[in-house]
Amino acid sequence: MAHWDHEGQAEIGVGLSLLSLFARPESRTRRKEAIRRQKSPELDMNSLDNNEYPVLPLQDMVVFPNLVTPLFIGRDLSIRAVEAAEAMEVPLLVVAQRDPEIEDPDISDLYSIGTAVEIGRVLRMPDGSSTVLVQGIERVRILELVDTEPYLRVIGAPLYEDERHDMASEALMRAVLALFEKVVQLNPSLPEDAYVAAMNEHEPGNLADLLAHILDLELAQRQEVLETLDANVRLQRLSILLGQELDVLELESRIQTQVQQEVDKSQREYYLREQLHAIQTELGEDDESQHEIAEIREQLETAHLPDDVRAKAEKEIKRLVAMPPASPETTVVRTYLDWLLGLPWRDATEDNLDIARAAAILERNHYGLPKVKERILEHIAVHKLAQEKMKSPIICFVGPPGTGKTSLGKSIAEALGRKFVRFSLGGVRDEAEIRGHRRTYIGSLPGRILQTMHTAGSINPLFMLDEVDKLGTDFRGDPSSALLEVLDPEQNHAFSDHYLEVPYDLSKVMFITTANILDPIPPALRDRMEVIEFPGYIEEEKLAIARQFLVPRQLEAHGLRPEQARFGEAALRTMIREYTYEAGVRNLERHIANVCRKVARRVAEEKTVPHRITPRMLNRFLGPPQFNEWLANETDDVGVANGLAWTEAGGDVMQVEVSAMEGKGSLILTGQLGEVMQESAQAALTYTRAHAAEFGLGDLDFDKIDLHIHVPEGGIPKDGPSAGVTMATALISALSERPIRHDVAMTGEITLRGRVLPIGGLKEKLMAAHRMHLKMVLIPKRNEKDLVDVPRNVQHDLDLVLVERMDEILKRALLPIPPPPLKARRSRARPKKTAAGEQTGEAPATVS
Repeated sequence: MAHWDHEGQAEIGVGLSLLSLFARPESRTRRKEAIRRQKSPELDMNSLDNNEYPVLPLQDMVVFPNLVTPLFIGRDLSIRAVEAAEAMEVPLLVVAQRDPEIEDPDISDLYSIGTAVEIGRVLRMPDGSSTVLVQGIERVRILELVDTEPYLRVIGAPLYEDERHDMASEALMRAVLALFEKVVQLNPSLPEDAYVAAMNEHEPGNLADLLAHILDLELAQRQEVLETLDANVRLQRLSILLGQELDVLELESRIQTQVQQEVDKSQREYYLREQLHAIQTELGEDDESQHEIAEIREQLETAHLPDDVRAKAEKEIKRLVAMPPASPETTVVRTYLDWLLGLPWRDATEDNLDIARAAAILERNHYGLPKVKERILEHIAVHKLAQEKMKSPIICFVGPPGTGKTSLGKSIAEALGRKFVRFSLGGVRDEAEIRGHRRTYIGSLPGRILQTMHTAGSINPLFMLDEVDKLGTDFRGDPSSALLEVLDPEQNHAFSDHYLEVPYDLSKVMFITTANILDPIPPALRDRMEVIEFPGYIEEEKLAIARQFLVPRQLEAHGLRPEQARFGEAALRTMIREYTYEAGVRNLERHIANVCRKVARRVAEEKTVPHRITPRMLNRFLGPPQFNEWLANETDDVGVANGLAWTEAGGDVMQVEVSAMEGKGSLILTGQLGEVMQESAQAALTYTRAHAAEFGLGDLDFDKIDLHIHVPEGGIPKDGPSAGVTMATALISALSERPIRHDVAMTGEITLRGRVLPIGGLKEKLMAAHRMHLKMVLIPKRNEKDLVDVPRNVQHDLDLVLVERMDEILKRALLPIPPPPLKARRSRARPKKTAAGEQTGEAPATVS
C-alpha cells in the first residue's frame, strides 16, 4: 500500500470531526452511552448482558459482525467448542490469536475483543477436521476466564457501537466507496460484485466491516478495525488503507503498461528484423556482421577517445566492413577494436585530497611506518596545491616479507579514492608480458600493463607492481628494460604497446612497486623509483600489531567472540619469541590463527574453552617452541664469535666457529660461503699472521697449524664482506685461547691493515641483535650516519660501540685467558722422568 503523510491524515481527521458536529442530538447521546459502557468494565461485569461463551481461537483471521464467513477447524479444542455451542444453542465467540504459531493457546494468547457468531452449518471431513459456516452477530469483550477444559469458556460483554448516521458519516462513506471502486478496477483479484455489495451497505459501521473483510489486510490491521467501535473512525482508517492500496496498484499499473509497451516494441523490432533478415538472405548478405559493425560504431561514438586513437579505430572499422565475414582476419580486427574501445582513455576517478582523512585511514589500517605515511601525505598535499602540474611519483617499497607493503598500497588507494589494481612481476621473463605481442601473431594480446588498466576502468588508478626484484631475463627479452618506459614520468605519457600501436597515457597512474631487496633491480630501473624502506618490526611493534589487527581479524575469521579467546600479553610475547623468527608478522598471524582454530573446535564441540590464552597453553596448541634464545644461555667460549648478517627476511645473528689443529698450514672453509666471504676469511687470516706478535703469538708456526672456519646452518648460502671482523676475532681467540664474550656481536669489513670498513643493512642487523637480547654490538664508525633509521628503543637497549680499527674490537670482545683447573695445574707441575731416569720440572711444549 502507498504511504500517506501525517499531515494529510490530520487534515482529514479535523474535517471529519467538524462534520460530526452536525449529527442529530439523539445519535450523539447513544454514542456517549456506548463509550461510557466501553470505558467502564465494571458496569459490564454487573450488567445483565454479560454472557458465558464457548471460545473458538482463530490463528490467522478475524470475523466481523453481520458477515457470513467459513471457518476451517482442525484442533480438538476448537472442535469441542463448536460442538458445545451447537448442543447448547448458544452463540460461539471467535477470537484471533496474537501469535498464529501457537497451537494450544490460553486466554493470554488471545485478543481481548472478538465476535459472537451464530453457527449455520457444520461439515465434517474424513480427516477429522470440520468446516463451519458462521454469521457474525456482535462484538464482545472478554471479561474473565471460566474454564479451559474441555474447551475455553469465558464471560463476555457485548460492545454497543455508535450507530449515528450524520453528514460526516455520509461524506466518509462516499469517499471510501470512491476509493474502493478504483481499487476494484485496478485489482484483478477483487470481483466487481464486491463493489456492488459495498454500495448496498447503508450503515457506516457495516460498510467499514465489509471492506476490512474484503481487503487483503494484515491480522493486526483487521483486529484494529474490529476493536474500533466508532464507525466514523473505522471509515477514516479504511480510507487511509484504501488510499495506500490505490497508490500501490496505480504504480503496478504504470509498470505493467511500460512493460507492455516494451514488449510491443520488441515484437515490432523482431518483426522488422525478421523481414530484414529475409531480405538480406535473398541478397546473400549476413545481418549478424552488420549488426556487430553497427554496435562497434555506436561504441566509437560514445567513447571519449583521443583524435589519433579515433582515427585508428575508424580505419580499422573500414577494414572490417570491407572484409568478408568468413575471413580469419575479421576476428583479429574485431578483437583489436574491442581492446581499443574498452580501455579507459579519459575516464578518471576524482582524487580525495582530504589530508586528515587520509592520515586517519593510514593510522587505522597500519601500525608504525611513519616515513611511508609521511611521504604519502606529502604527495596528497602537493597534489592538492599543484593539481595537474605535478607528475605522479614512482614509489618502491623495499622490505622483508610480511611487513605490510601490499596492504599499505590498498590503504593508499582507499585514502586517495582511487581504484586499486595489482600485477605480480614474480617470474616474468618475457618482454611481451609488459609490451604485448604484435598482431601478426596468432592469439596476440596487449601486455599485462594495458590489460590491468582495462580491468581498472579508469586512467588514474593506483597500480601496484609486486615483486619487482623477482623479474627474470632469458632469450625472450628483458622485462626490466621494458619497464623503463612504464616507470619513467618523462616517457610514460605516451607508452607504446606492441599490440595497440597507438600511444597510451600512463602519466596519471600512481605506480607503487614492491621488493624484498634492491640488489637484483637493474640500476637504470632503480634510478627511476623513489625507494622507501620498510624496516622489520621489533618485539613491541609486533605486540601492538597483534593486539590491534591480527587477533581481532583472526577472531572474526574463525567466528569467535572476543571473550572466547583472550590473548594475554605474555602469550603473545612467547609466541613472538619462541614460535616466530621473522622481520614481519605473517608467521605470527598464522600461529594466532592456529590457536583460534583449536579454540573454535572446542567451542563447536561444546567443550570447556579457556577464557584467556596463557604461555603454558601454547605448548599444547602449537607444539614445542620452534626457536629459543640460545645466545642468552651460552657461555663465553674460545673461537666462537657472534656476527650479524642481512637476509631477505631481515637481520639475523650468525655464529662463526674456528678450530686450530696440528697440520700443514691449510685454511678450511665450510658452511656454503660465497667468494666474497672466502676472501674475507683470507684477509682475516693474513691480518692475524701479520700482527701475531701483538697478540702473544709470535713464536707460533702457522705452517704447522690447520685452521678450520665454519659458519653453522650450512644448508643456507652465505656471502658478503661484513663478516670479516667476526672471522678475525674468532681466529685470534682460537689461537690465543682467549674466550669471546657471548653477549657481544660485531659486524664490519676488515682490511689487511686492520681498519674496519662500513657495511650495509645496519638497521636490520641491530634489530636482529635486539631480538636475540644481546648487550653490546660493535659497528664501524663510518656507519654512525645510519643510526638515524634505527628505532630509539633499540639504541637504548643495546650498547652500541663505534670502532675504526680491529684492536678496538679485540679489547671489548676478548676476555683474559682463564686459569687452568687445580688438578690440571698439579699434573702440569709434577716432575717427569727422562730416559736416563732423571727428573725435570719443565712442562712439555704444546701447540694449540
